[in-house]
Amino acid sequence: MTAKKTSVTVRIAGEEHTIRASAEPEYTRRCAKLVDDRIHEIRMAAGLIEGHKAAILAALSIADEYFQMREEVGRAKGDLAGRIEALAARVERVAPPT
Repeated sequence: MTAKKTSVTVRIAGEEHTIRASAEPEYTRRCAKLVDDRIHEIRMAAGLIEGHKAAILAALSIADEYFQMREEVGRAKGDLAGRIEALAARVERVAPPT
């Protein structure tokens, strides 16, 4: 069963785009705002830059942030797993299974 798709009109880099997605409209708006904000940041930092180049740099910036966060989550999961194992070992030493 496929989720129902809804259309949402968003503004990115001064242009309106109608997006059809199965996500909640507010989520689509938040995603569009992130992209729009990043393009705006890049344009402010780089000065006059062509729209498609700003969009490409924004996409690369968001992808970099995504991959860094994935690595951070992976490290946190590994750390958590190690802590759980250590805690389980301590519990077994104090109260061994019967």
